[in-house]
Amino acid sequence: MSNPKKTSPKEPAEGSESLEASEAAAAPEAAAPAPADAPDYYGQLLRLKAEFENYRKRVDRDKPQWERHGREQLLARMLPLYDVLVSAHEQVVRHGAELEKVGADSGDVRGLVQGLELIFKEFTKLFEAEGVARIESVGRPYDFNLHEVLGQVETDEHPEGTVVEELQRGYTLGGKVLRAARVRTAKGKTA
Repeated sequence: MSNPKKTSPKEPAEGSESLEASEAAAAPEAAAPAPADAPDYYGQLLRLKAEFENYRKRVDRDKPQWERHGREQLLARMLPLYDVLVSAHEQVVRHGAELEKVGADSGDVRGLVQGLELIFKEFTKLFEAEGVARIESVGRPYDFNLHEVLGQVETDEHPEGTVVEELQRGYTLGGKVLRAARVRTAKGKTA
C-alpha cells in the first residue's frame, strides 16, 4: 500500500505545486487584518445587550403601573352598570312591600327581588375588594377635585358652596378619583 510513484524531497509530485501555491495564497488571507468594522461589531453587541437589560428593567418597573391602569379602566367602565343596579336596588327597597302584595300569588316576584339583591351584593363586594369607595357629597363643601357642578340651587338652609343634591354618584379608587360626583351646590337667595 505504498505509493507507486515515489518522489524524492527535491522532486515535487505532480499537482503538489498547485497545492502548495494554494496553501500559500490562503495563508495571507487568513493572517490578513480584519476589516475596520470588526472591532465595532463587539461594541455594538455590548450596547445592544445593555439596551436590552435597561428595557427589561423598565418593563419590570412599569408593569404594576400598567396593571393598575388597566384595573382603573375596567372599573370605570363597570360604573354605569353599577349605577343601574344601585337604582334598581333602591326601587326594590322603596317598593318592596308593594311588589310582594302584587305577586303574593307567586314566588316569581320574590325570586326576582332576591336575585337582584344577590347581584347587587356581589358587585358591592367586588368594588369594595378592589378599593372603590363612594364619594360622600351631600352636605359637604364643594371640592373641585371630587365634584362636577351641574347647577346651583338658591337656598338659605345651607352655606353657599355646599353640595345640596347629588345627581350622579362619584367614586375613588385608592384615593384617586375614578369618576367625579355630579352635583348641585347651594347659592344664596337673591333679594
